Amino acid sequence: MSVSSQNKTIDPALAAVKQRLQSGGALLPDSPENLLEVVGILKSYGVVLGEYYRNLTYISEHQFLVFFPFLKFFNGDFSLSKLGRHWWHDRINFEFAEYCMKAMFWHGGGGLDAYLDSEEFKKLAKLAIAAKVGRNPLTALVNQLFPDFLLEQVRLMTYYSALGYFWSFMSPLFLDLSDRYDRGEIKSIPDVVQHVQNGLVDNASVPYIYKVSINGKDYEIVPASANLTFLMDTAVPYVEAVFFRSFPFRGTVSYNAQEHQISTEISQFNYGVLYADHLPVGGAGIPPTLLMHDMRHFLPDYLHEIYKKGDRGEEDLLVKICLSFQKSMFCVTTAALRGLAPHALETEDPQEKQANDKFLAPFLDRLSRSRLYTIQ
Repeated sequence: MSVSSQNKTIDPALAAVKQRLQSGGALLPDSPENLLEVVGILKSYGVVLGEYYRNLTYISEHQFLVFFPFLKFFNGDFSLSKLGRHWWHDRINFEFAEYCMKAMFWHGGGGLDAYLDSEEFKKLAKLAIAAKVGRNPLTALVNQLFPDFLLEQVRLMTYYSALGYFWSFMSPLFLDLSDRYDRGEIKSIPDVVQHVQNGLVDNASVPYIYKVSINGKDYEIVPASANLTFLMDTAVPYVEAVFFRSFPFRGTVSYNAQEHQISTEISQFNYGVLYADHLPVGGAGIPPTLLMHDMRHFLPDYLHEIYKKGDRGEEDLLVKICLSFQKSMFCVTTAALRGLAPHALETEDPQEKQANDKFLAPFLDRLSRSRLYTIQ
């Protein structure tokens, strides 16, 4: 038996997911195994995000309009030993943070994207550009020849800042989740979702601002008057760009326009973490492989032991980490949906249920093409 929503039938499996959401559950089914995986992987992810956001913030503030930022991954603490570890790849893969940032920058969306096209932004950005190029004749010449080039670089720096800002909230949120689990306060997947939802909602209206210091003077890029906030202008665009859309992995899909393997409609992009095939993880050129490599260093012992006892032991460790991570992101997506829904999803009020159905319908339709069914 199928369920009708807005005169459209819903696949029975998807209807079951919808019913679970309306009963206080999550996109990911509740089970002790899922809970352990999600909490464990989010603890590791929280540590990695801490490194990521500090580097993105450093780049946005201290590598502002630096054309060749060779030392941008050292956070201002350079040494030959660190350089050696960097070349030996014994380090955090900050390139993945940039990959996510570029997905946000490319897909845009939200108030931040609109602000970066405003006259107010252009005025403030040009003041910062003038201060930066004043003592650099070569940069000043580039700015004269290509007046929009540095402006676009300021937009890029803003996304470095915005993603760093978003992750600066999520990193401690995930680490606190792990601490609460250790204390016995988190006992189910709905508890995980509620924890993340509370974090998103509690910080929803915290303003996002961005300024840089040039020659000892601060220059505003995103002032408080822009009225940008954590949830709608950094969190929601991130979920849309990274969880849902993202980019096709090079080497797995042809970028040749004549092959028509990539949709010409960006709105139809389904390459985000919720859709990603976990099997290519570990292959060259697959960006999430960098994240999985980073997280493997910080796995809690209880999760690592489960991986080692599974099929193939540690031979497919990155794939197992990817599967757990994907499960955790369905929990985060659930928290985002619950936080954005017009009413509590458990409501029994007919009008509120109708409004919720209208809100959920497009998301459930998009999720039906994701890895949602494989985690049920």
